[in-house]
Amino acid sequence: MGADRQDRQHRHEPMKRSLGSRMSETENLVAYPSIMRPVVGRRMVIASQPLAARAGLRMMENGGNAVDAAVAAAAAIAVVEPTNNGVGGDAFATVWDGSTLHGLNGSGRASRHSDREAFARRHRGSVPQRGWDSVTVPGAVSAWVELWACLGSLPFESLLQPAIEYAREGFHVPFGVAEKWADQSATLRDQPGFAQTFLPDGDAPSVGMLFRQPNLARTLERIAKTKGHDFYQGETAAAIAGFARQHGADLDEIDLAQHRADWCDLLTTRFCGADVFEMPPNGQGIVALYALAILEHWPLARYPVDSISSLHLQIEAIKLAFSEVLPWLGDTRQMTNEPARLLDPMRIAAAAARIDPARAQDFDQQMPSLAGTVYLASGDEKGQMVSYIQSNYMGFGSGVVVPDTGVALQNRGAGFSLAAESPARLEPGARPFHTILPGFVRCDGGRMAALGATGGSFQPQGHVQLLVRMLVYGQDPQMIVAAPRFKVEEGLRVAMEPGFMTGTVQGLTDLGHDITALESSTWDFGGMQILQRQDGYYVGGCDARRDSHIAVS
Repeated sequence: MGADRQDRQHRHEPMKRSLGSRMSETENLVAYPSIMRPVVGRRMVIASQPLAARAGLRMMENGGNAVDAAVAAAAAIAVVEPTNNGVGGDAFATVWDGSTLHGLNGSGRASRHSDREAFARRHRGSVPQRGWDSVTVPGAVSAWVELWACLGSLPFESLLQPAIEYAREGFHVPFGVAEKWADQSATLRDQPGFAQTFLPDGDAPSVGMLFRQPNLARTLERIAKTKGHDFYQGETAAAIAGFARQHGADLDEIDLAQHRADWCDLLTTRFCGADVFEMPPNGQGIVALYALAILEHWPLARYPVDSISSLHLQIEAIKLAFSEVLPWLGDTRQMTNEPARLLDPMRIAAAAARIDPARAQDFDQQMPSLAGTVYLASGDEKGQMVSYIQSNYMGFGSGVVVPDTGVALQNRGAGFSLAAESPARLEPGARPFHTILPGFVRCDGGRMAALGATGGSFQPQGHVQLLVRMLVYGQDPQMIVAAPRFKVEEGLRVAMEPGFMTGTVQGLTDLGHDITALESSTWDFGGMQILQRQDGYYVGGCDARRDSHIAVS
């Protein structure tokens, strides 16, 4: 690693500029201490809920592989963390099968009846964030089925058994879930079907309350027995479409029946001796790649971890990435710039040259909304690994819950634009702009990692910070997720978690950053998980900001 860093510094010599006295700090900064140590094992599942991680490990202990584990964990977490995802949400996955990386886009589409102009008139030119008009076809179930059909090994029905048990017999509501449940109740209680399903006795369940979902259990049983067919063409599909008609929504049986999850090629860039992979649009993974490619032009390793210089360069690269890439993203059929062109080396070099190492700049970046998401990762003893992310978007999603099914529908339609020239414009059958991204990195020495961070606009920022710590500063997975984080906002505004040195925060302020130094962390900084494989075993890190857990054997 040391030789690699020296090579990088030599390679970037023409780009170096004087950082000035404020930026030449050499204080003895140490890595942020974690009270937890990394977890090690030959099989591992990491998830934001212990019951989901346990469900995944149970599949591998029964002879299944990492894909079986990921599907079981995804189905289980759809039950036990309804505040961030569900059966009615979307999903993306990156799978390492032992020799090749595969990408799976399990995001849904707008109804084929969608009419942008009529929609604009109905909502006075804005895109609603809740209710039926924010609903797109749910894609998560199709992702479970497609992953299992192509790469799974156990019977599909067995993968959903833990989720069915948690729904039927109930689960005790965790601290983080209870907090978010209470936060969203006031906003969503009047949405169709929400209160009947998620507000027993009129209130959000408290910490430790046993919460049962018998309707959802029956829905999951039908999904399991029919290998997902029921959700898109059976009894559940009919219930979803019928409820849509009852409320005058566009979604119908044909929209559901025509949905498919799609395998796709991944986008990649080189960073610090590694290949970093992200999903292509309609997601924002390319924002992370663009920022990392910019940072490849700067000698980050020269500056201490969490120093003014290092953080300044990361912040500026992230702002530039949002500014130069985000406006081009949407459904690939509607994009006028191909992803490969957006990652053109000359374009990135020009962007890197725009950074002033001694001054913060406003690059007029626009930020996607914050949202609710879950990330999980799994790895088996043969080296198969899954990086998986699942979301209803804004917490529970649209707030719409289909009666007698337990299915809470996502509000991914909020990611559409009503501007006719936007690549994310609402069109019949279009996929909306998506915030969720499952990351993967493969180092030249053979080490690889599945990684993810939740939190809407924070997600690509989290990937950048995670990979800088891992590849530039050599931090272990648990040290990385325990470290303090920053979040770029619009203009010069940057929010920073507690844990950064006071002098560093002041130094960034002196450079012109508009810093908000928080006294405690918030949901805005996401939840981060890392599953790293090296020398035939796994090293994992999970996030105390969420109810995260590592199940290992």
